[in-house]
Amino acid sequence: MSHELLASLAPELVERLRHIKLLALDVDGVLTDGRLYFHADGSELKAFNTLDGHGLKLAKRAGIQVALITGRSSPMVTQRARALGIEHVQQGVERKLPALESLCDSLGLTLDQVAYCGDDLPDLPCIHRSAVGITVPGAPCYLRQHADWVTQVAGGHGAVREITDTLLMAQGRLDDIIDSYLSNGPLT
Repeated sequence: MSHELLASLAPELVERLRHIKLLALDVDGVLTDGRLYFHADGSELKAFNTLDGHGLKLAKRAGIQVALITGRSSPMVTQRARALGIEHVQQGVERKLPALESLCDSLGLTLDQVAYCGDDLPDLPCIHRSAVGITVPGAPCYLRQHADWVTQVAGGHGAVREITDTLLMAQGRLDDIIDSYLSNGPLT
């Protein structure tokens, strides 16, 4: 099966994607479009894309661990993570690289096994130090310059699905997943 997303990436980057064991993500601007909605009572509302959610479930089924590391704290992030079965959620984190390094230590991983996607300066150290540093098109230009990969799709509109599909393609797992859906058989 031809995979145009892999063809658009440098072969060296695809090789690094093959070894990813942990996908770590910022939330606002990556899993959401970055806008914050507030009710009159001060409560916050976020919109999450279902394509991203399903992609994260597929990645987890394929053995890729998922983590959310966000500077804000929101009960909606907790709810979304719970719904997707994401166990590694760190909210209210100002310095994200030490949080990511600590998570890697607890999982027995190194940063060479991490893909990280973020969209603003607090994410830059993680983007710079991870095996695959990813950002979205709406990120500031200086962040895009430091990333290994800028998704084609905007944050909150399927960027994470692009990442998970590409990871699964690079690791040779997406065709089997697609075939399982085509045959209406068990998911792999």
